[in-house]
Amino acid sequence: MDRNREWVALFARVLLAIIFIKSGFGKLVGFEGTVAAIASKGVPLPQIAAIITVVLELGGGLLLVLGWKARWVALAFVVWLIPTTFLFHNFWAASPDQYMNQQNNFLKNIAIMGGMLMVYAFGPGRPALDREAHA
Repeated sequence: MDRNREWVALFARVLLAIIFIKSGFGKLVGFEGTVAAIASKGVPLPQIAAIITVVLELGGGLLLVLGWKARWVALAFVVWLIPTTFLFHNFWAASPDQYMNQQNNFLKNIAIMGGMLMVYAFGPGRPALDREAHA
């Protein structure tokens, strides 16, 4: 990989991770609200689901930036985003004033899944902590 592409790969990982690091931190400091939001959707064991969410968003986001186990982290994000997107951004059932907002969030998550699948398919690039990045 030439030098410019190496830095672009790092920048892309950072851009993909920012939303999750920020969101995970917000969920951590507002943990009770996170649990309530998850419970409002009928998710069983909402406290456990909230812990998993914080760990994946905050921890997975940081791992993605560092490029450590980035392929597996990206795949975990895709698997997690599928039910999350359909459950929390079901624009087809939203009120008219929330329809566009929920549709945009739904499509944003679909786009993020595409980016994560690129990381899974091609690896994190360089610089990355994981040896697989250099394969």
